[in-house]
Amino acid sequence: MNNLRRRFRPRQKNNFRRRSNGVINNNGHFQSNSGNNSFSRNGSMSNPFNIEKAIQKYKQLAKDALSSGDPVLSENYLQHADHFSRKLSDLNYKSKEETTSKVVEKDLKSTSEQKKE
Repeated sequence: MNNLRRRFRPRQKNNFRRRSNGVINNNGHFQSNSGNNSFSRNGSMSNPFNIEKAIQKYKQLAKDALSSGDPVLSENYLQHADHFSRKLSDLNYKSKEETTSKVVEKDLKSTSEQKKE
């Protein structure tokens, strides 16, 4: 290589947790600055289709585990499927509430416009 030294990018200090939005206080505990302290997945589980796919996946894994003779693993997968079906029903309930509130708002708006005329 023509006796030239390769120039690598130098390591940056404090690389650990560089992309986090929180700080580490002096006793070593991590504190988040955001108002929402739950783990965010960028909306990956807010799409009902993704949740339905996860439910089907875990049900199939449960069937496979049971057929291979592992009832404990099968129950574990069924609990995962149950968790996602609760998330799906919660998501459906929230979307139904939003739709209902929008319809009520439109009705109120139309009745107030009719009263003005």
